[in-house]
Amino acid sequence: QVHLVESGGGLVQAGGSLSLSCVASGRTFSRYAMGWFRQAPGKDRQFVAAITWSGTNTYYADSVKGRFAISRDNAKNTMYLQMNSLKPEDTAVYLCATDRNVYSGTHSSPFEYDSWGQGTLVTVSS
Repeated sequence: QVHLVESGGGLVQAGGSLSLSCVASGRTFSRYAMGWFRQAPGKDRQFVAAITWSGTNTYYADSVKGRFAISRDNAKNTMYLQMNSLKPEDTAVYLCATDRNVYSGTHSSPFEYDSWGQGTLVTVSS
C-alpha cells in the first residue's frame, strides 16, 4: 500500500497559475504510473493527467491540454501538476493516484488506480 499526500491548492483568479505536488511513501514510487484526477461538488471524478513510471510519456484530458503540465521526480517520490491559465471550471478537489500495476502505461480510468490521496482544493474565481 502507498500513502499519498497532495499539497499546493488554494484560491486563484481566473487566468492565474497554481502548482500541485503529490508526495508518495510506502511503495517503490518509481515503478508506477501516476495520475491526477479532480472532483467538483456533485460531479463524478474526472481524469486530468497521467504520467508513466519513467516520466517519458504523459497523457492529458482535452479540457486541460496545453494549460496543465504533469511531471515527476522519482528521486523525491514526488509528482507535480503545473496549472496555468486557470478557469472557473477548473475548480475542484484535485487528487493524485498510483496505478495498480508496475511499469504500466498511462490510464484515464480511475479503476486503473488503487491508491488515492485525500486531495487538495483548487478554487478559481472569475
